[in-house]
Amino acid sequence: MLTESGREIVFQSIGIGLVLSLVFSETLGIAAGGMVVPGYIALMIHHPLRIIGTILVSLITFLTLKFFSNYMFIYGRRRIVMVILLGFLFGWLSRELLIIQTNFMSFELHTIGLIIPGLIANWMERQGVIKTIATMLIVAVFIRLVLMITTGGEVFLYEEWVI
Repeated sequence: MLTESGREIVFQSIGIGLVLSLVFSETLGIAAGGMVVPGYIALMIHHPLRIIGTILVSLITFLTLKFFSNYMFIYGRRRIVMVILLGFLFGWLSRELLIIQTNFMSFELHTIGLIIPGLIANWMERQGVIKTIATMLIVAVFIRLVLMITTGGEVFLYEEWVI
């Protein structure tokens, strides 16, 4: 169960992410993978395999959307709904399939949330893969730094509430 201080950290992270995403969008003209995405990435920065899993699922979602767009008209609301649904499906599958077990440890490459990969893939399609990933990671690091400053360096997070 998430404590009151944990909820405050989530609120702060999402709020700071909204502000920084807006700043990057208005000053540089590039988005950080969606307005709420950098906040969630910042919360999970201590789990790099989850970030890698989220980026991989986002890339799969992006490529699947590109493939489908060769055979059907995907634009406007249809595109955003399609990319969110594909991201949700592939994110759910990642939780079932992207667990690598060795003799010493297990690696979980599943996603951060189920909507996040679709939001990232949407921006990959709009502005490009490299710009989206680079901006998302830069903004997430800034958010994490601000959180560390405001909380005195102690950001305790639980994986159960990042669905």
